[in-house]
Amino acid sequence: MLLDSIDKKLLLLLQTDSKRTNKELSIKLNLSVTAVYERIKKLEREKIIEKYVVVLNKSKVEKGFVVFCHLKLLQHSHEFLTHFESEVVKLHEILECHHVSGDYDYILKIVVKDMAAYREFLVNKLTTLQHIGSTQSTFMISEVKNTTVVPI
Repeated sequence: MLLDSIDKKLLLLLQTDSKRTNKELSIKLNLSVTAVYERIKKLEREKIIEKYVVVLNKSKVEKGFVVFCHLKLLQHSHEFLTHFESEVVKLHEILECHHVSGDYDYILKIVVKDMAAYREFLVNKLTTLQHIGSTQSTFMISEVKNTTVVPI
């Protein structure tokens, strides 16, 4: 699907505040409410808009300890990769899991309450998964930038 300038502006507005009403969006875009509604429905059908979510303040829900865990598997076989991926998606402490190139096979973004909770997660959940060769953990000191807005 080719995005025109109105689609791009609409997507930016929705990414910054998805609770805006179609009426509010129509005023900002100088379109009718119906036209805005139809554009949104088309973007959803085309899977350009995948879902709508609420972004939480991690500290206020006691998940402010953020860890980036670099992980190597024992082998790069299809079996090891698919088994690891099927197991890691079940761990709710892991917000993101990226299969990457370079020295490590995966980078995980993990949120827990504190260092003790991370140790508990690492010892009792993550390292019990099969095929893990090694891990290296990096702890977030402060968050400089964190956005969900994809520039278009």
